[in-house]
This record gives sequence, C-alpha cells and structure tokens, in this order.
Amino acid sequence: MQRVATRVLFSPRIHRVAAAVPDLALLNGVVAPEILDAMQSASSQLTRAGVRHALVGALAVGAWGYPRASKDVDFLVGDEAFEQHEGGIVTMAPGVPIGAGGVPIDHLGILPHERHLEEALRQPVVSRDLPIAPLDALIYLKLKSPRRRDEADIVEILRVNDPGPVRAYLERHAPDVLAKFDALAAEAQG
Repeated sequence: MQRVATRVLFSPRIHRVAAAVPDLALLNGVVAPEILDAMQSASSQLTRAGVRHALVGALAVGAWGYPRASKDVDFLVGDEAFEQHEGGIVTMAPGVPIGAGGVPIDHLGILPHERHLEEALRQPVVSRDLPIAPLDALIYLKLKSPRRRDEADIVEILRVNDPGPVRAYLERHAPDVLAKFDALAAEAQG
C-alpha cells in the first residue's frame, strides 16, 4: 500500500489537509452524522438503481481537503438517472433517491456541451467505497455556480491542491471559465 504524505494546515477557523486523493474520513467531526449516513445510503441506492454517480458539492470539497458542514448531498449523475417524456418533460428514473433520512439528495445531470464530465462518472476517485468526482471536474462544477460560497470552496481547495492539472483540464474542456479560475487561483496563492 502506497503512503501519501499529507500536510495539515491549522488556523483559528480553518482546517485543511493536502492529499493526493480525496478522503471521506476528513468529514468526520465536521459534517453531521445524519448527512454522512444519507450520503452512504443514497450512493448505495444509486448503485442498486444502476445509476452512475460521483459525489460533488460541499461533501466532495471536504473529501478533497477542505471539510465544512453541509445540509444536503450532491451527486453528479448519468443520463440514466432521468426519464425523458413527451413535451420535453424530465422526471427522475425509478429508484433514484431524492432524500435519505430527511436529508435532501440533489442530482446534477450532464448537459450536452459538458460531455467531458462523463469521465468523472467512468473514472471517479473512490474513498470508502463511494465514488467522488475528480478534482478537476469538481472545480469545473463549482466554477459554473454564481454563488460566492462555491468560489470560496475553490479558493480553499486550491490552497492545498495543485491548480496546474485543473487549469489544463479547463483549457481543454471549458476555456470560458479560465479567467474566473485564474482569479480564484491567484486568491488562493495570496
């Protein structure tokens, strides 16, 4: 088993860990147990339903080195998670969880111009038997959001992870978000 060196950074309010791979153990003590239980049970249900998925959102950010609390669970999911109906109506496929133990489960689908995200579903990074989006795909999804919270997540992740591979991914697949990424990467280095 290969050991990965980690670096723990402490400040009065921030706990960050640099690691080569995500680790769901970083969420323990930061995220409420019922959220962690919902994450595990929803992932198991998605697997039983035959839905490709990868953890994204705040929980994935935490696994990648910046653990923070969350009140829901977010998954990137394959097209099989949805059913297309006449008139352009889209519904969830049978067996796709929308809640677990009172915790909301949110699903992000892949848009036609985002086929690069399929790789995150084909080759997720696994921690504790749960698929997690690779760092580059996670940051891309956060960059799409207009919320300052998502920008802050990117800054904190980039404080402990190398921005180079993420930038290369964005150059190939989403050059339209490079300026925003570069600004947040500069903030992370500051």
